[in-house]
Amino acid sequence: MPDEVQFPAQQQQPPGSTAEMTPVPDHGEDSYVGHGRLEGQIALITGGDSGIGRAVALAYAREGADVAFTYLPEEQDDADVTTALVQDAGRTALQLALDLRERAACDEAVERTVGELGGLDVLVNNAGYQMARDHTIEDYDDERIDRTFKTNLYALMWLTRAAVPHLRKGPGCIINNASIQAYEPSASLLDYAATKAAINNLTVNLAAQLGSDGVRVNAVAPGPIWTPLQPATQEPEKIEQFGADTPLGRAGQPSEVAPAFVFLASRSDASYVSGTVLGVTGGKPVF
Repeated sequence: MPDEVQFPAQQQQPPGSTAEMTPVPDHGEDSYVGHGRLEGQIALITGGDSGIGRAVALAYAREGADVAFTYLPEEQDDADVTTALVQDAGRTALQLALDLRERAACDEAVERTVGELGGLDVLVNNAGYQMARDHTIEDYDDERIDRTFKTNLYALMWLTRAAVPHLRKGPGCIINNASIQAYEPSASLLDYAATKAAINNLTVNLAAQLGSDGVRVNAVAPGPIWTPLQPATQEPEKIEQFGADTPLGRAGQPSEVAPAFVFLASRSDASYVSGTVLGVTGGKPVF
């Protein structure tokens, strides 16, 4: 179990930088050991430059998968670190600097993954946007609403639509990143929490729709996890108490979430698991 971590008050501009965080998150660099669970598979991870996405990319590579991942152009420094981690594991990394709020970018992400890596076995819809500031609905401008819903929902549907023809060949699987916010929504995350509840619904519906093709669809619902999204979107004073309200009394690290994504991607370990949401929440309920 990780030592209890204290977070000093801090703030960044979105989308945030890993190197500027205090302390720097643990993605499993020194702890994750692969066991060949994803040997020879090809994964596409959205938002794979940092946070949970980086931890999943690292774990997948150490489990034997080649990894394509998307990120925003301004996240290049973080993306280069993820690439190095994947390559150090002896696997191929494909960087995709794309803004997934554009449908064409989502199509391109799938097309380039298949074209340059040779196929697609696992789609991880991880990229997300939030802005956790204490505003009422009257303060939500169109730009904020549009960014949240396009990043969290539109992109998920566009990517899934483009990926399904390739996933059927495996058959492969889809893993969506939900959130404890779908179950215990915060007033300051009105729009974000709504998208995460919708992701749960989409996960169950897609599992029903794609089950006859052998494509499994699941979600992971993280609790408070220490990623660049937090100092980039939370008020500085809230960072000091981040995660303290969980039953375990602390925030989680990205390295503690990645194994759930490995389990759900495994064709042997999770062969009969579809249409479920796996909580990694420090004890908060996801039912």
